[in-house]
Amino acid sequence: MILPLFATLRLALFAEVEQTRVFVGLDNFRTLFGDPRWSASFWNALGNNFWFFAIHMAVQNPIGIALAAILSSPRLRFAHLYRSAIFVPTILSFVIVGFAWKLILSPIWGIAPNMLDAIGLQKLYAPWLGLESTSLTTLALISVWQFVGIPMMLIYAALLSIPDEILEAGECDGITGLSAFWKIKLPLILPSIGIISILTFVGNFNAFDLIYSAQGALAGPNFATDILGTFMYRTFFGFQLQLGDPHMGSAIATAMFGIILIGVCIYLFGIQTRLRRYQF
Repeated sequence: MILPLFATLRLALFAEVEQTRVFVGLDNFRTLFGDPRWSASFWNALGNNFWFFAIHMAVQNPIGIALAAILSSPRLRFAHLYRSAIFVPTILSFVIVGFAWKLILSPIWGIAPNMLDAIGLQKLYAPWLGLESTSLTTLALISVWQFVGIPMMLIYAALLSIPDEILEAGECDGITGLSAFWKIKLPLILPSIGIISILTFVGNFNAFDLIYSAQGALAGPNFATDILGTFMYRTFFGFQLQLGDPHMGSAIATAMFGIILIGVCIYLFGIQTRLRRYQF
């Protein structure tokens, strides 16, 4: 992992001039951030990435925590069956998930219009993957559906690790049910929630597969679903009429690495430090 990383960083410092590799220093980054032809695409992809991440944080992780809390109840029957059913989508291929949901949501042969019509909500249907305003949100929710099982299982394991003595002590003080979760369980699983948050951040800013399988390398419509991964892919390898430029592609990949590194450092030296102080 280290050797390809430094090879990419090195490649970003060169450019191809008359079929000769020439050292240009930080010129590729100046072009990426300063040239309107490149910066508009970069900031659009970065903004889409942040929106993609925000939906996962606002929808996936709270649902995962809620499901874990429900499934950890000893009075729930068939809990193992529910856990398996929720976790199964996480092992599916991105290509299968993207293609399947593209068929489901298709206005021509998809089953989504008929399902909404069956419950009297036909008017709510729209070609969500074909509209600039809804395509990225739709793909983010599809990703949430696929991966909600991961935070669920991590939080479920954290809840099971809470000593029974603590919960019994809370019961003696009259803290039971939902109150026990908010006042006892939630503070104890905060480190696990922090780990899930940073994993979500890293995973979303490395995302590529679902967008590519559902919308293609152009991330349509009109680049509305373009994220850093698809932008880097088109730039590095080229696509259709766009010629590949490994040096600019490496500059984009290095920018992605920098963004992820900053996010991880904020978590490690900011949030995680406070969680440790809170815990001990």
